[in-house]
Amino acid sequence: MSKSTRHAFGRRTVLAGAAAALAAPAFSFRAAAQAQNVTFVQPSPSAINSFPVFVAIGEGYYREEGLNVRVESINGSGPVLQALSAGQAQFGRPGPGPVLAARSRGVDVMFIYNVAARTNFGVVVREGSNYQKPADLKGTTIGVGTADGAEVGFARNVLRGAGLNEGTDFKFLTVGDGGPATAAFQRNDISAYAASTADAAILNHRGMKVRDLTPVEYQSFFGNGLVAMGQTVRNNPDLVTKFGRAFARGHAFALKAENKAKVLAHMKAGNPQESEDPAFASALFDAVMSKTIPIDASKGLGYQPPEVWAEWQKSLIETGDLKAPLPDLSAAFTNQFVAAWNAGIR
Repeated sequence: MSKSTRHAFGRRTVLAGAAAALAAPAFSFRAAAQAQNVTFVQPSPSAINSFPVFVAIGEGYYREEGLNVRVESINGSGPVLQALSAGQAQFGRPGPGPVLAARSRGVDVMFIYNVAARTNFGVVVREGSNYQKPADLKGTTIGVGTADGAEVGFARNVLRGAGLNEGTDFKFLTVGDGGPATAAFQRNDISAYAASTADAAILNHRGMKVRDLTPVEYQSFFGNGLVAMGQTVRNNPDLVTKFGRAFARGHAFALKAENKAKVLAHMKAGNPQESEDPAFASALFDAVMSKTIPIDASKGLGYQPPEVWAEWQKSLIETGDLKAPLPDLSAAFTNQFVAAWNAGIR
């Protein structure tokens, strides 16, 4: 969930050892040399949007699994999937829409962990505007961060549900995130914006107060999650188990209110510029974290409801992002590791 936000904090590359050094005990060079190198690629430079990874790095969970995790930041879900398919990374965090689109093109990518269990997208308008529901946006221009971000398919689905069709009733305009999106509103280039939870927080922080028009029935459309290539899942399940177990531990640690100060420190280590304003970083984390709390906690962290995958596919077909149903939708995701990952939380 996918774009998560490519706001104006600049792109960064983070080494696990560097981030962990602020909060975790030192370890020997011999141990580091024996660790398996793993690359995780995220669709924006934000450490907050990928907080389970940075917490797992900072708390030393990956080290305990024998992994040395390197984080790379690129721009959008599409490039994340390209990096995975090219073998440049083992794990990434794209949105479900781009994953299904990639599989329709024959890319064997698999969703393995539902990070943004609740929708982290919305169609927002300026707080004082007259727009009250998606149908009111007929004849307008909707801003998006990137042309291929997960928020585009989500917004298209919401607007189609309101009886609006792209090209005739509305159009999308790629305006970027953060400052550029704020400027687009100020210039009246856009009437609404397809925003992630983090996008909305950034706009509000910049003084561009927005409100969300998204109907409640879209709440279950989960956002960006952890993915790997199918070959990795099938041929190296031990690596998937280790990476996901540390990820789930980082996720669970961050959900506990008493750990917030440590969590914010880990994210600052991951992207210092993003946390230059501590109050904003704290508010942004609260907004992002709230979307990762499972709707059905009994299933555990990371669980993916098959029925929501079916809804995602249906909506993408209706909006034209998919030409036809996938031959086997169940091949696009797996819950096979969820029980083991949650058993490792302590």
